Formats: sequence, structure tokens, C-alpha cells
Amino acid sequence: MPVPKRKMSRSNTRSRRAQWKTTLPNLVTCATCREKRLSHTACPTCGTYAKRRVLDV
Repeated sequence: MPVPKRKMSRSNTRSRRAQWKTTLPNLVTCATCREKRLSHTACPTCGTYAKRRVLDV
């Protein structure tokens, strides 16, 4: 397993960590109720996923 040969300086560490950014969630519109929802999840308002009813709302 590789191990760093030298200590990484504080400025190098902070500049590397400055690239970590949060991203907004990928919202898509529901096919049945046209509400915004997370992709690849069941719609929390109507309870459908892939045009099928999967949740009782």
C-alpha cells in the first residue's frame, strides 16, 4: 500500500480540499403529477415510480 514520503504542507492540503464542493440534487419532474422529485426514487406526493403505483399516499 502506498504511503506518502513527505508531509503535505498545510497550504497544499487546504488547496486540495478546496475542490470538494457540494452539488444540488438532481431533480426531475414526475410523469403523473408533474411535481419535482429526486431521480430514481418514488414520488413523495403521488407515490408512483416508473408510471406504476408503489406507495400508498
